[in-house]
Amino acid sequence: MADYDFDVLVIGAGPGGYVAAIRAAQLGLRVACAEARETLGGTCLNVGCIPSKALLHASHLYEEAHDGTLAKFGVKTAGVELDLEAMHGQRRDAVKGLTGGIEFLFKKNKVEWLKGRATFVSADTVTVGERTVRAKDIVIATGSTVTPLPGVTVDHEAIVDSTSALELSQVPGHMVVIGGGVIGLELGSVWRRLGAKVTVVEYLDQLLPGMDGEIRKEAAKIFRKQGMDLKLSTKVTGAVRDGAGVSLTVEPAQGGAAETIAADIVLVAIGRRPNTEGLGLDKVGLAVNQRGQVEIDHDFRTKVPGIWAIGDVAPGPMLAHKAEDEGVAVAENIAGHTGIVNHDVIPSVVYTYPEIAGVGLTEEQARETGEIKVGKFPMAGNSRAKTIADTTGFVKVIADAKTDRVLGAWIITSLAGTMIAQVAQAMEFGATSEDIAYTCHAHPTHSEAIKEAAMGVQGKPIHV
Repeated sequence: MADYDFDVLVIGAGPGGYVAAIRAAQLGLRVACAEARETLGGTCLNVGCIPSKALLHASHLYEEAHDGTLAKFGVKTAGVELDLEAMHGQRRDAVKGLTGGIEFLFKKNKVEWLKGRATFVSADTVTVGERTVRAKDIVIATGSTVTPLPGVTVDHEAIVDSTSALELSQVPGHMVVIGGGVIGLELGSVWRRLGAKVTVVEYLDQLLPGMDGEIRKEAAKIFRKQGMDLKLSTKVTGAVRDGAGVSLTVEPAQGGAAETIAADIVLVAIGRRPNTEGLGLDKVGLAVNQRGQVEIDHDFRTKVPGIWAIGDVAPGPMLAHKAEDEGVAVAENIAGHTGIVNHDVIPSVVYTYPEIAGVGLTEEQARETGEIKVGKFPMAGNSRAKTIADTTGFVKVIADAKTDRVLGAWIITSLAGTMIAQVAQAMEFGATSEDIAYTCHAHPTHSEAIKEAAMGVQGKPIHV
């Protein structure tokens, strides 16, 4: 057999793929990365995490200036106007800078970018465009795409998905968001802040599936207070273009009388599904599971020697940071080192206002494992939150009643996404709630609420 063209070929240049490629190159391997998109970074950098956070931040600034929130701090504004195109421009600049940065890192680390869609020919050979290449090890990191909803056809005009919702050229009068998960709530928040009426339709009886029950209920209260209309336990049965808008038909999830909702824009945000179509998995003897994912072992190997899988296409939460960690780990495993990801400690964040974050077990899950202790601290008792009028939310720490080991934590506050990292790191080291409670936290900071919640587990919080 001829020599391999590469030691490692990574299929997909999203957070998992590009990180795997760079780390493998750092370890001295000859690496290529196949990517059909015109820019690197995958969904996350191009049309997902990064552009949505740019709009979330910009829309929050606009809302604070527009609705008089700043007045209580002595900052009076008048004649505030929205320049939506400039807001979109800032978003595009952020994306351009980051995707270009990855291209620079590829060149720096001598990772070859194979431009095109990869398809397996055999277990060590793929075609990318008109080129055929062989690699000793191949990593599938093709990510995920929007899950379609039967009866609702996305046209990217009046019926949009999470990608086209980023590109709206004007603020809709009424936006209906189908799906009360992370993506729907974040994008719904953007357009509500900019002036749209927003209705969220969720099939389940609470928002944010998979999160802690108390967090889910509190989130619903907060979003309703912000002006969102939440239709829970409701299913969508059809959508018809009605002139420039959409006529949406819904009914109770358990059955009942249907109703029609008139919307200017409908956003379909019911989740994502793994990208496996067109890969030619059948040619190498690989099949997908019921969720459309490629099964792997603890080290990210598939059942076919030399083929590995990470990120959204592999089992586990579809999160960019999970994919990144797996990218590092799979590269180290391929290079003969030991790459490990602790999938029990993967934080999740909703970048609404306030932010919502969690790591580890929910209270409901923890109670199923045995006796637990729970400490909770309201942000209303946090001095930093009080000084900046940011008192919505709380911190909850869950610990094993016998060992005191932290099992999970859940946070609602403006800095929740940053704060959750402390608990994730503590859990990675097997910390107890006492460890957190007796760690000195700077004052005044939001993070003191984590300390107080941990003290609450011990039954001795100070400021509540």
